[in-house]
Amino acid sequence: MKFKHTNRKGFWLGFIDFFTAGLFFLVYMQRGLQDELDAILGRRTQRYYVAYLLGIPTLFLYTLVWMARIAEELRAKAIELGIEGKLTSFRHMFDWNVFGLLLGGPAIATYRFFDTLNKIERELNRRNQTL
Repeated sequence: MKFKHTNRKGFWLGFIDFFTAGLFFLVYMQRGLQDELDAILGRRTQRYYVAYLLGIPTLFLYTLVWMARIAEELRAKAIELGIEGKLTSFRHMFDWNVFGLLLGGPAIATYRFFDTLNKIERELNRRNQTL
């Protein structure tokens, strides 16, 4: 699979999503991102809209844990591919969204999430070109 969206601006995505209370990602995830995550992780992940709906009665804690688990899986995939540098993780996603809320933490966590995702997609694209 050729990944087409390897230059997402994670900080701005997180900023927009924060101010729309997650509604932005309801649309954004359905535009191919969910399929890319499935391809990278090698399994069908729970749909974001389901995590979002389950998050409503839990004050979006469920949604945050869902996103943090995906972040940890992306970190593991990046390490498996030999990607170095700062990577997303469960802790990074969770802590910035909870404890860094007033400091723009969701935007920072989302930036790192998409930065890691972009690195993985570029590496996978590079490997597919050499085959």
